[in-house]
Amino acid sequence: MGRLTTHVLDTARGRPAQGLTIELWRIAPDGELLGSFSTNQDGRIDQPLLAGEAFACATYELRFHAGDYLRQTASGLAEPLFLDVIPIRFGISDATAHYHVPLLISPFGYATYRGS
Repeated sequence: MGRLTTHVLDTARGRPAQGLTIELWRIAPDGELLGSFSTNQDGRIDQPLLAGEAFACATYELRFHAGDYLRQTASGLAEPLFLDVIPIRFGISDATAHYHVPLLISPFGYATYRGS
């Protein structure tokens, strides 16, 4: 069975991003919020974001609420923050595969990729 996972690393602090809120949206065909999650002490979600019969081929978006996290963990940042909500839109074309979408963040930049 396929599944979707993520984790968030705070590259400015050199550690996992604990307590960061992530929303999962299915964009196509109907634009539906599938869930809201918070990262644990390892910067991960305790279970797959999507798995089993709910894991289907479609376009999805993860919305990482980096601004809220950065306000709590970084000092001296001017408002409005450079980064606030970071949307990562991606497609799932194989419902039997593992899709891992990690995020590396700092107050002024981010990176993502399809992990394993």
